[in-house]
Amino acid sequence: MIYNSIIETIGNTPMVKLNKMTKGIAGTILAKVEYFNPGNSTKDRMALKMVEDAEKAGLLKPGGTIIEGTSGNTGMGLALAAAAKGYRCIFTMADKQSQEKINILKSVGAEVIVCPTNVAPDDPRSYYSIARKLNKEIANSFYPNQYDNLSNTAAHYETTGPEIWKQTEGKITHYVATVGTGGSMCGTAKYLKEQNPKLVTVGIDTYGSVFKKYKETGIFDENEIYPYLTEGFGEDILPKNVNFDVIDHFIKVTDKDGAIGARRLSREEGLFVGWSSGSAIHGALEYAREHLKKDDMMVILLPDHGTRYLAKVYNDQWMKDHGFLETRSFGSAREIIASRNGKNSLYTVSKNSKVGDAILVMNREGIDQIPVTENENFVGSVSSSSLLEKIIQDPQLQTKQVGDIMDKPMQFVAPDSTLDVLSSLLNKDNKAVLVRDAQEKVHIITQHDVLKAMTS
Repeated sequence: MIYNSIIETIGNTPMVKLNKMTKGIAGTILAKVEYFNPGNSTKDRMALKMVEDAEKAGLLKPGGTIIEGTSGNTGMGLALAAAAKGYRCIFTMADKQSQEKINILKSVGAEVIVCPTNVAPDDPRSYYSIARKLNKEIANSFYPNQYDNLSNTAAHYETTGPEIWKQTEGKITHYVATVGTGGSMCGTAKYLKEQNPKLVTVGIDTYGSVFKKYKETGIFDENEIYPYLTEGFGEDILPKNVNFDVIDHFIKVTDKDGAIGARRLSREEGLFVGWSSGSAIHGALEYAREHLKKDDMMVILLPDHGTRYLAKVYNDQWMKDHGFLETRSFGSAREIIASRNGKNSLYTVSKNSKVGDAILVMNREGIDQIPVTENENFVGSVSSSSLLEKIIQDPQLQTKQVGDIMDKPMQFVAPDSTLDVLSSLLNKDNKAVLVRDAQEKVHIITQHDVLKAMTS
């Protein structure tokens, strides 16, 4: 068969039965291998749909520019569509994305602007904000906004869902996918649940993302947000494409488990997949071990290809440096907390307390920094060095409220953050980080804690 352009080859990806990684698990487990799309990811589907819907609506005209914030894969899909249709592309990306993704986008003619990861979504430096700004400044430009553009969900409702239903002959009982923008999970899940209302859907989330807690409690908890390494899923916002009504359960997967899962899929099943695919398989198997029955059929969507992660997941030295390979075992935040034998060294002070009260707590407990709280939320911090500077300038400072002079809140990190990750976050401006354990209890980890762990 001869295709008129590369975009006609998008979709109709194969379904592959998993054999080695699923030993001992009841039921049949299949992988929907999305790297067979021409851009090597499931994002090709929704990228093309967003472009074609924009053309129909008159939002994208000949000679126009496509501007998008992307983790890489959506950009690739948009770049392929742009090449076939004659558009210019500008993409903004967070600096945690792999160099391979940046290089690939440039190779297909896109301009790439790298933005800081650890800033709020509405910060003018974020890759969301920069994309919106460029869209306003550049004439005849289109900002697809994959997070809130419902063409994203529609693409998977119209293609991925029907493909899976046909390939499994309607026997699918469980569908598993990572959740980022929400399209591949929710569009596919909506279609499948319309065919079989009893079908169970499992969303894969990452530590540092808000989805799981929001699904279970209805609360958007900013305390759930902290830096993580995994790329392509999990969010610190609630995209309009995430329809929580069609997601039955969420499972969180650590950076390490996702990376190891990807390497196992490559080595044991011959599927050379990306990091988020490894997270999908780890979470899916965790669920399957407890819940899958003999006649059940689970389909796991594997979003992208391993070529995006040659310098990270498939680089032994990078894996060792992050404590992901056993040959060089770093301790973790969780292990530091466990070494305290149940004793929590966290002391806090209210935002409405007097500065003098905060100084008394630090003197009494022999600590140099302390988090500031308001209604159980962590809203700031104070440190002895910062207080000393301010008291020299204003001797009456002790009678003022802590909220008037506090510094920014301490950063929350994942429990499985390794010592090298912790040490990279702790510097002269950030002398401590916070960790929330499985029981929702908050712990503090200081530079001294990390140094002690590294030398013990």
